[in-house]
Amino acid sequence: MEKIPVFFDCDTGTDDAAAILIAGKMSEIEIVGLGAVCGNVGLEHTYPNTCRVAKLAGIDAPVYKGAEEPMFRPLVKAEYVHAVDGLGGKADTISDIPVPEAPKTRAWDAIYNEAVKHNGELVVVAVGPMTDLGIALAKYKELPKLIKKVYIMGGSASFGNITPAAEFNIYVDPEAAKMLFESGIPIYMCGLDVTEKAYLTPEEMDEIGNIGTRATEFIADVCRSSLEFYLTRGYKGKFMHDSCPMLAVVHPEIFSGKMAGIAVETKGKITLGRTVSDYYTDRKFDFENAFVVTDVDRDKFVELTLEYLKK
Repeated sequence: MEKIPVFFDCDTGTDDAAAILIAGKMSEIEIVGLGAVCGNVGLEHTYPNTCRVAKLAGIDAPVYKGAEEPMFRPLVKAEYVHAVDGLGGKADTISDIPVPEAPKTRAWDAIYNEAVKHNGELVVVAVGPMTDLGIALAKYKELPKLIKKVYIMGGSASFGNITPAAEFNIYVDPEAAKMLFESGIPIYMCGLDVTEKAYLTPEEMDEIGNIGTRATEFIADVCRSSLEFYLTRGYKGKFMHDSCPMLAVVHPEIFSGKMAGIAVETKGKITLGRTVSDYYTDRKFDFENAFVVTDVDRDKFVELTLEYLKK
């Protein structure tokens, strides 16, 4: 079977790292490049984090530097979840893995180059702010015709996390997200509606750690580092947000949702970054621009996570 070419754009924090490790074990896809964008932490952390975790995952594809800041506004970080280093204070445990000099090509140009190379078959998985895609869309007007689909972790059809209205990735760069949703590229949106159902319990993290490889021991430690954030808020485990779109590329059958209209709020004082959706409403937009995922078979999600990490 021909492998699916995937460009993975991320702001490597704790759950991004898990998604990279899973991607490295997915024989059904070929990671053709990774982009490190600012988001959870600054680019000075997301770039080396991405390089080192990709190497730990056995991914040989180049890692490109993405945007250092959102397109039109200052960067908002999530160090309160991912720690200053982005990896729950565990970045030093993989600091022996060398970080190559960054290619001169930036992530937005690499996305375009790979889209051209793969002649309309490239899939982009974006799990950080959409800045790199926004810049690519602004620079290359023909890009929407060259990308097969974009799978994102971002937004919500109902609620927020960084504010009551907005999910973090969209809030950080709403203008870039707006450009993506208005681009005409098919979008598969894994927002908070589904990702907060895709969690790992402390016991399941222990099971991952007990697999006994350096990669699994590392990711178990990284995930445990932010467990308190979730458990003290009454959740059953850590949300594995970014694994959702990665797994969905190959295993859409474990997710459910429907086509809906999504508009991104870029001006509101209270609602900035909200993905306004007609998923649950009687009154509909006159367009449907995203497949909005709202549920997951969690047992199957955990099973697949363990299955890939054991490979």
